[in-house]
Amino acid sequence: MIKKEMIYRNPLVNLGYENEDILSNGGFGAVLAYAGVGKTALLVQVALNAMLREQPVLHVSLNDAVSKVDVWYQELFHNIAENSGVVEVSEYWDKIQPYRFIMTFKVDGFSAPRLEERLIDLLQQNIFKPHTVIIDGFKFDDAGRGQLVQLKELAQKYLMSVWFTVHTHRHEPPQENGLPLSFLHVADLFDVIVQLAAKGDEVYIKSLKGKSTDLTQNSLRLDPATMLVKNGK
Repeated sequence: MIKKEMIYRNPLVNLGYENEDILSNGGFGAVLAYAGVGKTALLVQVALNAMLREQPVLHVSLNDAVSKVDVWYQELFHNIAENSGVVEVSEYWDKIQPYRFIMTFKVDGFSAPRLEERLIDLLQQNIFKPHTVIIDGFKFDDAGRGQLVQLKELAQKYLMSVWFTVHTHRHEPPQENGLPLSFLHVADLFDVIVQLAAKGDEVYIKSLKGKSTDLTQNSLRLDPATMLVKNGK
């Protein structure tokens, strides 16, 4: 087991969740935000939490190369280690890196069947069996509901939880429930939905669906310097 001093809590438990996993097998979670606000940074922290608990994470990137995704992980891990007062950063990184696998697709070449094909290759060769999947860059504007249903069935079939980044648009006003109109047709497929909202130099994390409390709604935010989640007003 990885030493306790390097255990990093899932930042979203601060929204009122009792379980570090938050999502059950087959569950869907989404992080909504405008471009450049911190969607990937937040989900990389969720992934690092799982890796530190020795739970394998499959990171599927539809925009960035493997090298760029890896930089996200290493930089955020370094910041977490520094905040934890850990000196042997390289030693801890070497321990958790086997619990992450990065997979890339072109946006127009991504689908549930193609993801399953790649996943089966990993499983049959006993290379990697993911517990958590992050899908970064999925085009919700262009996707029909059927594609999300297929991905949901895939998650249930292989007992995985799946987190998505969702790019929202400034010109699209939110509905009464806070969700953008372009996301409403698939919102029922998601168990947890959080939003990143920039206010001045601060980025606040708000729960739109799932468990939350009034006390944490306005106190959980991303530190713009480190991109780590922090509490306190």
